[in-house]
Amino acid sequence: MSARALARGLALGAAALAVGVWSSTEQGRERDMKGFRAVNSGRGPGADRVYAGVTELGSWWAAGAAAGALALTGNRRAAARALEAASLTWFASQGLKRLVLRPRPYDADPDATRLLIGKPNGTSWPSSHPAVLVTFLTVAGRELGLAGGARRALSGLSNAVGVSRVYLGVHYPSDVASGVLLGRAVAELFSSGR
Repeated sequence: MSARALARGLALGAAALAVGVWSSTEQGRERDMKGFRAVNSGRGPGADRVYAGVTELGSWWAAGAAAGALALTGNRRAAARALEAASLTWFASQGLKRLVLRPRPYDADPDATRLLIGKPNGTSWPSSHPAVLVTFLTVAGRELGLAGGARRALSGLSNAVGVSRVYLGVHYPSDVASGVLLGRAVAELFSSGR
């Protein structure tokens, strides 16, 4: 890993922590709640189904399945590196959840939260689904040499998963933002050449 990649990874990790600290301030909590309510308010049954369907693409299990598919197509190195990076992200996010212990929206304000999926294990900050997906897709995309358009499409998928976590009532916007930054930070640590 280059010094530049390490510096970028550390800066992204620090940004993830800064978002978490900001979200614990009074102003941060107010803005987070305002953003949460705007997204969680719903857009009808069609949107409910779409977001419920897309959200699990950010799970570690989905990363494992994608790695298996990559390996079966002869892209074993990309599969292994992307799954290794996604696993590191998952463990880091689970450790941070145990340190921060931020309650999920449906626990903090059950009357004002539309919970559209089963209650996940763990606490709210950071959101591990977008973190895992961003890491996996970034590392896999780099290993596969994907062009800019394909990488932007994969970024859009990561964004949809992040929005789904707020829409479904299981995370605040700052949880997702920190998760995305954490995912990008870990991906930077896996930026060495082929």
